[in-house]
Amino acid sequence: MPIRTRGTRTTYRSLVLAASAALMAVSLAPAHAQPAPGTNRGDADRRESRPIHSYEKAIRESVWVDIRLDGDGDGRSDRVAVDIVRPSEPVHRGQKIPVIMDASPYYACCGRGNETQRKTYDAAGRPVQIPLYYDNYFVPRGYAFAAVDLSGTNRSDGCVDIGGRQDVQSAKAVVDWLNGRAAGYTSRTGSKLSSAGWSTGDTAMIGKSFDGAIANGVAATGVEGLKTIVPIGALSSWYDYYFAKGAPLFDSGPNWLAENIESPAAREPCQAVKKRLVDDAPRTGNHTRLWHERDYVRAAHKVKASVFAVHGMQDLNVRGKHFGQWWDALAAQGVERKVWLSQVGHVDPFDFRRAKWVKTLHRWFDHHLLGYDNGIDDEPMADIERAPDQWTTDRHWPPRTTRVTTLRPAPGARPGVGTLSQRPARPGARETFTDDRTQHEIDWAAAVDRPTPAKVGFVSRPLSRPLRLSGSGTVTVTATPTTTSAHLSAVLVDLGPDVIRDYAAVGEGITTLPQRSCWGASTPGDSACFKETIARTKAVQQTVFSRGWADLGHHAFPGRERPLTPGKPHTITLDLHAADHVVPAGHRLALIIAGTDRHLIEPPATTPRLTLDLARTFARLPIVGGSRAFERATRGPVLVPTTSPTRPDAVAGPRAVRPIPGASR
Repeated sequence: MPIRTRGTRTTYRSLVLAASAALMAVSLAPAHAQPAPGTNRGDADRRESRPIHSYEKAIRESVWVDIRLDGDGDGRSDRVAVDIVRPSEPVHRGQKIPVIMDASPYYACCGRGNETQRKTYDAAGRPVQIPLYYDNYFVPRGYAFAAVDLSGTNRSDGCVDIGGRQDVQSAKAVVDWLNGRAAGYTSRTGSKLSSAGWSTGDTAMIGKSFDGAIANGVAATGVEGLKTIVPIGALSSWYDYYFAKGAPLFDSGPNWLAENIESPAAREPCQAVKKRLVDDAPRTGNHTRLWHERDYVRAAHKVKASVFAVHGMQDLNVRGKHFGQWWDALAAQGVERKVWLSQVGHVDPFDFRRAKWVKTLHRWFDHHLLGYDNGIDDEPMADIERAPDQWTTDRHWPPRTTRVTTLRPAPGARPGVGTLSQRPARPGARETFTDDRTQHEIDWAAAVDRPTPAKVGFVSRPLSRPLRLSGSGTVTVTATPTTTSAHLSAVLVDLGPDVIRDYAAVGEGITTLPQRSCWGASTPGDSACFKETIARTKAVQQTVFSRGWADLGHHAFPGRERPLTPGKPHTITLDLHAADHVVPAGHRLALIIAGTDRHLIEPPATTPRLTLDLARTFARLPIVGGSRAFERATRGPVLVPTTSPTRPDAVAGPRAVRPIPGASR
């Protein structure tokens, strides 16, 4: 159990003394943790690594690894900085240990975690504070922790490459060095070699957002020695971070991000790299070679590491498509997988399910890096948050009874308010809306039962039994525009009262408290104590649980824009973000189609009016139980009330998100 404290600094010294005393007491027991994995059957049968090593006496060192690329064009191979914390006791016993690694561009510029921690160093340049709890918790348990500065950031050479070859190679080279395949040095420019002879070479990569993207990218190289990755709210394709089928998701591109995270030393020599990030990432949304290089999904067949993915189903920064397409590609290759899906936005599980997360992560690393037979590989594949702090599990995800089911919109009694069922609309059925860049998905959902000019909505009958959607879906739209450009949005809505995490508010579903809990050992310069959080909730009348967008100009060729012909129908398929949502009995399922989703996509150059051909518009949704489950749920008597006894408010609209994945939390 964690040690609970209040305030920010009051117990650091006492914690260090208590931790030291505990370690001395434990060290009287037989030294059984962290021998070289697999040396005997007894090691594999152990259930849990123990904190028997001194964190205070841990070795803290910096190594610069040659990445065999010259990104800054100075005629020398770039070196990336790796700050390492590892227990000293295994060295004296001749034991080798595995490594947990977080490769990040944010250690100096923007910080890591809910408290925006940055690396700190002593006067000699040795690491003092390493952000987050990984070193505090895992080093006493016999692991080394390596915090890698990506190319062009903090103390590393080279240029920021925003998920490209230089970024991925920054971390891959460290895995190679840990396995004796790359050169390391004791300084940034010196010639003295540094060996990783203390390491087994077995490595795990973990990280949120950009950091998790690099873990995905390194795994997609198939590098030997990388045993597992834990991507949290992570990107799987950088094109899909900046565009959705050509619709721009931000008003800037990767060059803006590069300028904000690069080290001062990299600014001048890296001008050519940043120019490429502009020239090869056109605002048209065309899919260029730059984006192809940064698509890790296409290389999923190379992945050898197991994957423990975590994603917020209301993450409006790194959206659910990233997780969904990565998960599906890994599944097709038979990669060992585990997943947590929460109701939060872009939030680390340490800040929404802390105790369970640390315990689960500990067991995951023990199994995959130390070979311990602790049973985690036999447990349910998925943990799903159904309501704030209420979780269920699934043996497989999506459940094996999930079937892609086609639902079709049709006109209703009033214009713009239609029906959603499995029956196709009659030929010639039409609905029309006008793009309104001042409205967003919450506005549309709140008005789904009223004719409004900015959207069209299609609603199922009230459900007689719960209906579960699990996985990724699509919406195919045939629309005739009045202008040469148009953007489309499609959202799935659960119509009915509920209490959800307030993902659209500051904190994205959590509230940070002043109280702290401690996870591992501390030193005066690196505390293991972090502010606790609670769920931030809101009562709502409707919940948007999946969405997707597209630029209609990309209808003919994915990734290549063409001007639209006004008055001519065009067909395009929008990818809905992966989710797992249960629409309760008494609620209704709605599909809304509209134009610009304010704050989530940028508007087109024109203000189009679009006419939908309903006979050629449909949704293909992952329904547990398939078409039969939908049919059963939408017929028969409704046995629960469809209205709330109180009058909950609608959740606020989505906030504009800075295009810095994971830099602030």
